[in-house]
Amino acid sequence: MSLRRLLAVSRKEWIHILRDWRSLTLAIAIPILLILLYGYALTLDVKNVPVQVWDRSKTPASRLFLSQLEGSPYFVLVGFCDNYTDIQQALEEGSAMIGLVLPADFADRLPTPSPEPIQVLIDGSDANTARLVLNYMELIALEFGRTVVSGNSRVDRSRLASPVELKPRVWYNEEIKSQNAILPGIIAIVLMVIAAMLTSVTIAREWETGTMEQLISTPIRVPELIVGKILPYMAIGILDVAIAVGMSIWVFGVPFRGSPALLFLMAAIFLTGALFLGMTLSIVLKSQVLANQLAIAIGFLPTLMLSGFVFAIWNMPRPLQWLTMLLPGRYFITVLRGIVLKGVGWEVLWIEAAFLLVYAACLMAVAHRNLKLELE
Repeated sequence: MSLRRLLAVSRKEWIHILRDWRSLTLAIAIPILLILLYGYALTLDVKNVPVQVWDRSKTPASRLFLSQLEGSPYFVLVGFCDNYTDIQQALEEGSAMIGLVLPADFADRLPTPSPEPIQVLIDGSDANTARLVLNYMELIALEFGRTVVSGNSRVDRSRLASPVELKPRVWYNEEIKSQNAILPGIIAIVLMVIAAMLTSVTIAREWETGTMEQLISTPIRVPELIVGKILPYMAIGILDVAIAVGMSIWVFGVPFRGSPALLFLMAAIFLTGALFLGMTLSIVLKSQVLANQLAIAIGFLPTLMLSGFVFAIWNMPRPLQWLTMLLPGRYFITVLRGIVLKGVGWEVLWIEAAFLLVYAACLMAVAHRNLKLELE
């Protein structure tokens, strides 16, 4: 392999990139837009849930419970009513997600071991959110009950005490912020987008513009051509990683506990496989539009849906769990969260690193084998 010819190809590709300023702008803007979009819009935390209340008790005790409910960051009291019809209408219109009915004898039965239950009507059209909301409501009711018991000397506390007291401690994401888990995974999405958008058109562009014949007439070899074309996009990809990491830390406050050098090394390995995936499609299809669309379909979408970025892999059907083992995004997202949130190193992530290396090597071999510097 001639370093001089390789750098000449790389310089030629840089000229193409700089002339196509729209693609270069998108390559820089996409990480910023994705970080802002996913950071602010995509959150699994449930807050400010609208609640419609029917307070049949209308006592200081019921008002105390409602004030404790509204004082939490999870619920907002949006209205009061005096019948089930208004609650049903609010749930149907979407102006409330919860209908809360406090019984008439709410205050009278509070000191008893088995008080009158509070009725909670939840809009279950979003099942995951409904489960979270129900858990929050149960926790607030439990805390309110403990407050009432501790302030009432007539209650037999031995009958109300639980034999087991749970004291949870959350590691690595103490505030349980979904952004801390989501934003590191954005790096994998960003790299797949860049690979799909840019490298999938490299070789196809040479065939469509007629410049491939000129390259074939030169003494250039296949490894020099594919590596030379990859280098500029590798530099852009590493820049995108730096942008994504920097915005995650300084804009959204994601803790970074691991080694930056290890993160960029693993990103370079994953990026190599992603870039050669796009180049392989460009070589095989020889059509810029088709290669770009297919790269997005088989690269970006599986990484988004099946890598554990949003949906837990262990919660998927068993056939899909097996399928995710073939996706490099699954391993790279594990690496990202391990380095950023847990601060782990090679001793923990070597299996994921080995898979990413094998993936990148296989795609390099496939691209090398399919590129023929000869006229058909």
